Amino acid sequence: MAQTFKEIIEKIDEHLKKSGKRYYSEFCIGISENARRSLFEIHHVDKDNSWWIYVTAVSVNDAEKVEKHYSELGMRRGSGATNESSKMVYCYVVTPTTTE
Repeated sequence: MAQTFKEIIEKIDEHLKKSGKRYYSEFCIGISENARRSLFEIHHVDKDNSWWIYVTAVSVNDAEKVEKHYSELGMRRGSGATNESSKMVYCYVVTPTTTE
């Protein structure tokens, strides 16, 4: 179910508390039309042993606002081009094996 900017921020913030990390700089935030591909194929996030989340936004505008919000707090930004289908916001803990 697609969510608004505010709902996504609440969901990610709640999930961040479970990460065991203290600094926004330890995370990467991004938007994509296929978050699973971005997380597991492009960024090499360990699906089973790493902290990650993705949420579908109601609009590209809301997804971009979420990405901007967290990048301004210090999160790294995911790489890649976005388009009008890029409504999925993803976030993960940066590790030695991930690619930003």
